[in-house]
Amino acid sequence: MKWDNFTAGRVDGFKCASGKQQSIFWDGKTPGLGIRVTVAGAKSYIFETSLNGKTVRITIGSTKTWTLGDAQAKATAYKAQTDNGIDPRQVKAEGIAANNTKIANEKKHKAIEDAKRELIARTAWDAYLAAPHPKWGDQHRADHAIAASEGGVKAKIGKKNTKAAPLASLLCLPLNTITAPVMHEWLSAECLTRSTFAHNSFRKFRTFIRWCAKQAEFQHVVHADCCLTDEVKDIVPTNKTKEGDSLQREQLPAWFDAVRNISNPVISAFLQASLITGARRGELELLQWNDVEFNPKWSSMVIRDKVEGQRTIPLTPYLMHLLNQLPRHNEWVFSSLTAKSQHITEPRIAHTKALEVAGLPHVSLHGLRRSFGTLSEWVEVPTGVVAQIQGHKPSALAEKHYRRRPLDLLRMWHVKIEEWMLEQAGIKFAPANEVQEIRIATESV
Repeated sequence: MKWDNFTAGRVDGFKCASGKQQSIFWDGKTPGLGIRVTVAGAKSYIFETSLNGKTVRITIGSTKTWTLGDAQAKATAYKAQTDNGIDPRQVKAEGIAANNTKIANEKKHKAIEDAKRELIARTAWDAYLAAPHPKWGDQHRADHAIAASEGGVKAKIGKKNTKAAPLASLLCLPLNTITAPVMHEWLSAECLTRSTFAHNSFRKFRTFIRWCAKQAEFQHVVHADCCLTDEVKDIVPTNKTKEGDSLQREQLPAWFDAVRNISNPVISAFLQASLITGARRGELELLQWNDVEFNPKWSSMVIRDKVEGQRTIPLTPYLMHLLNQLPRHNEWVFSSLTAKSQHITEPRIAHTKALEVAGLPHVSLHGLRRSFGTLSEWVEVPTGVVAQIQGHKPSALAEKHYRRRPLDLLRMWHVKIEEWMLEQAGIKFAPANEVQEIRIATESV
């Protein structure tokens, strides 16, 4: 074992002794620092000392990459560790393991971030539709599917294929790339050709973005403010109550005449029931025969209510007659032999045609519900009665806690509303007798 004060020149001159595979030279200034020289000429700094009665040797590194000063400093650090009973080999191994773990975690995090950035918006959209939405009706869910349709399928009418809906172009983008400028450009382009469809689709997409912002798997990818900038909001008109979307008293004769002459009796009865009950479209579509009581003494209908779960309303005489005339193909009152659901799902087309025949301005199906509330004022019905029949959530304190009117009281007022509507429409109606035989005579007024 040879001890020399290491210098750069001496380090360069060290050679392996003849007949040996390696030789070790020790620094006379730095305790434990040595240079190992192999027969092939490779040189490495090493550190060696005694710890707990055992020899500890650790390689510092090649003389080509470590300067003498750095090697001496490293050996001094190792000596300080061993003087404190610490094995530098264990520290080094733990450091390597920690570094490897850090690298692995960084790679994993990068992979996750890359996957998030590459997440296509439609994937999140499909998860959104699959999530529970207790207040969604069948039609509302179907409207979401329509707004996101990719098109390309044969149209029900004509020979052409359907076009992609407004949201289709957005949903094919990575969710992370949908920013406010992207939304502004998309909405501006869509409004040029189909503004109403675009506005309705935008509102659905805005709610979807809010949902994503609350989900752990999407909240770090989505730009939660992409639909909230002034530039985007300025394109979309504020929803306002459609004051003109209801029937007026003087329009009832033409409306009833056109609707009663619709060739499909189920749709004809559905539209008249919408006006006479003020029920929501989805509530009537889901009405089943088991929900209807035809006995004239306690005639009623059980409506599936989105507010209370269900409500019971009177079955008025004229409406009882309409329902009695309907075919009973299945469990649905307003059945359909062509719809997948087996009940009617699209009465708007027939209603629009009836309005054209009657020469009346457009009134939506929800406008018929609005019409019930408006026209009831002519009979001076208490507002609480109208609200209870329509299934509106009580607003006033007295309505919330004290006034839940019995069915007979609702029937008294509901019959008056129906009689007034028929009178204004010029329909002479003879109420049903005990065996429910009804005759209707129509006169022009």
